[in-house]
Amino acid sequence: MKKNIKIVIVGAGSTSFGLSMIRDAFATKELWGSELVLVDNNITALKLIFKVATRMNIELNANFKISMTTNRIEAFRNAKYIIISIAVNRNEMWIKDFTIPQKYGVKHVLGENGGPGSVFHTMRNIPVILEICKDIEDICPDAVVINFTNPESRICLAINKYTSVKAIGLCHQIYEGIKIISKIMERSDDSFEIKAFGINHFTWVKEIRDKKTCDDLYPVLQEKEKNYNSSYEPLTRFLFHKFGLFPTSGDIHLGEYISYAHEMVSTEGYKFKLNEQRRNELWSFIKEFGNNKLSLTDEFKFPGHGNISLLKPSGERAFDIIRGIECDTNEVIDSANVPNEDYIENLPRNSIVEVPIIVNGCGVKGIKMGDLPRGISAMCINEINIQHLVVDAGVTGNNELVQQALLIDSTIGSANAAMGIYSEMMKINKEYYPQFYKERG
Repeated sequence: MKKNIKIVIVGAGSTSFGLSMIRDAFATKELWGSELVLVDNNITALKLIFKVATRMNIELNANFKISMTTNRIEAFRNAKYIIISIAVNRNEMWIKDFTIPQKYGVKHVLGENGGPGSVFHTMRNIPVILEICKDIEDICPDAVVINFTNPESRICLAINKYTSVKAIGLCHQIYEGIKIISKIMERSDDSFEIKAFGINHFTWVKEIRDKKTCDDLYPVLQEKEKNYNSSYEPLTRFLFHKFGLFPTSGDIHLGEYISYAHEMVSTEGYKFKLNEQRRNELWSFIKEFGNNKLSLTDEFKFPGHGNISLLKPSGERAFDIIRGIECDTNEVIDSANVPNEDYIENLPRNSIVEVPIIVNGCGVKGIKMGDLPRGISAMCINEINIQHLVVDAGVTGNNELVQQALLIDSTIGSANAAMGIYSEMMKINKEYYPQFYKERG
């Protein structure tokens, strides 16, 4: 049965996110005929994505009602689902999140979702996200929010602690773990399935099973891994040997939470120039399609990511969740960030955990995964405590909490470094931190 509902995509002008959501909307035929509202404050990018969506709608005869706006208040009226991916000066500020801690001797590997860079990244995005959530509370309080905004765990925690909005966080990094396991086991990644649990970018494989026979494949991974090229994902495999479960996020993201990651992982950080080049190439593809210079069947050759086809889903799961709720599919989604309702019993209940979920007409429910091994839970709990400090600081404008978050972060080995990073980064981010400069009553 086809459903006619209103779905709002906030951040639709983003190069990869906007196009991914459009592809997924059209790949979900059960939702054809629904209303899609594209929202972004970059009107030029928004108009381009709108042209792409409109052309696909006509050629596929999907009968979506598609509109665009820079006014989210207008967009939120009667919305049932709101998908969000936003960033504040993403690359420009990320470079500072990464390079300034290095000045103080911090040997971190990425600076996005863990470590000192993530503290300031979180506090830039919190005010914007909470403003959006306030509008949702006022206009469409029953809407389901699907968040892609990073740092995923921290943004979802802020929403859960400080709003009444019902939010689910999605991240595709688990599929990186599946690719890594597939490569080591020398099996196709669609021949097996995994169950993993933990916190975002710090999840651990509990089960690996053959899709046809349900055979346990963990022993196969253990045996194959022994003789596999030692230079491949060395941090992931070191932690596998020492803690007993295989991490899913790949070395770069995993290393954000590990103080000694720099001993095994490059500290060059994110490849900003390459990312910008690929973003420009993808925009060229989008422009050519939007201007009718390409056909619907033409593909974009994306090195390292395979070809992008407008006729195939992106691999993100937002529209699978929407379909699952609307069509009562009882579908299992491999990984989502949700409040911990004893899904992981030895992590705090007031934390955001990443676990498999079941989606049906009643909504979203996590799958109970039991306990993490003690050593892994200890690492996760420390990160959860940092998350709470950063979120509370980012909401209340409490400088002491920012300092505490830096002082308990294992990637910072010096009090002087923590205080130096704090002073310099707070100055650099002043224009983005209104919560720290409000008059106190």
